[in-house]
Amino acid sequence: MSDPASPTGRPDPQRAWAFLPASPLTGAPDGPLRGLSFSVKDLFGVTGWPLRASTRAPVPDPGVSPLVERLLALGASAAGKTHLHEIALGITGLNGFGGTGHPTLPGRVPGGSSSGAAVSVALKQVDFALGTDTGGSIRVPAAWCGVVGFKPTKDHPAWPTGGVLPLSVTCDHAGPLARDVATVTRVHEALTGHAAPPVPLDGLRVGLWCPAGWVTDDVHAALLDVTGTLRRVGATVDPVEFPDVLDAYSPIVLSEAAQVHRDALRLDDPGFLPFTLASLRQGAALTGAEVQAAHGRRAAYRAQLDDLLTRFDLLLAPAVPTPPPAQGQDEVLLPDGPTPLRRAVLRLTAPFSLLGAPVVALPTRTPFVGAQMIAPHGQDDRLLGLAQRLERTLETP
Repeated sequence: MSDPASPTGRPDPQRAWAFLPASPLTGAPDGPLRGLSFSVKDLFGVTGWPLRASTRAPVPDPGVSPLVERLLALGASAAGKTHLHEIALGITGLNGFGGTGHPTLPGRVPGGSSSGAAVSVALKQVDFALGTDTGGSIRVPAAWCGVVGFKPTKDHPAWPTGGVLPLSVTCDHAGPLARDVATVTRVHEALTGHAAPPVPLDGLRVGLWCPAGWVTDDVHAALLDVTGTLRRVGATVDPVEFPDVLDAYSPIVLSEAAQVHRDALRLDDPGFLPFTLASLRQGAALTGAEVQAAHGRRAAYRAQLDDLLTRFDLLLAPAVPTPPPAQGQDEVLLPDGPTPLRRAVLRLTAPFSLLGAPVVALPTRTPFVGAQMIAPHGQDDRLLGLAQRLERTLETP
């Protein structure tokens, strides 16, 4: 009997694939994305393909994703569906089918929740992957798997979340992962219908957000290497501060996730993993006043971010606090002391999905450590242009 994470019996030691059809869905032959293949995170509804969200629990049907349909019409071919951290509520890749492993580091996690998406790209099984990002779910696996991830501005018309099983309507985003910024940009340009050319880095005002106690020494050094590169090509880089937003993020996401999965929560044993079930029940127990207060804090954090992005053209931040941790590791040792892994990761990435700003996660010269490039809302094209130029600069000896 084949592993349920390898539904066709094809080799899949990382358990990246949730569904592989007998043949891919072929894109239009004359589209601008012809010749490209992509994987689909198993939250997106695809006609004729199952949707399980990598859980044994029942999940609602979100309908068909217009984004998948649009990519097929533009010429890209869909190879299959990838596994995720169960229902997207986590950052390691753990799920009801055994969890996904790192593409090249046995025993390490690939990141999540878009774990299979990142693995399928890193192993060159597809040209790009469709993922979702609610608190870092594109950016974290991109960083830990050494690939590029793009989280567009919230509600970007080219990246709709319709036909996607939600986790949090406030924080959910759809976006791509690829091995280079050029491929991400090509997909974005096809979807928007206009160019996003490289943008010069000289004269750029960059704010560096890298709380020293929140990241390991090698992550801190990787970010300093990026800032040194930026300064050498004429950008200015100055440190900035930004608060921990988890007091707003967590109540909003957990309460909205509990609403999405309310029918399953009525069952005595719905089939979720213990952590997932406990988190959903925690969200269901929140009062309306508690959630409203969290939205109030979110509004205050949004004002702080908007202020920073009027003083700087770009923010630079770590995408992960450490290199890829071991499977089953729940805590990391940081300069501030032992810290729960989930908290250590999310406090770096959640601000920008909670607040909807566009972000590119770019590999640094340190393996499996990524940097976030954060731009003002709506400046997605310019962000991709800056990311193209920085990627080329970092690749230059």
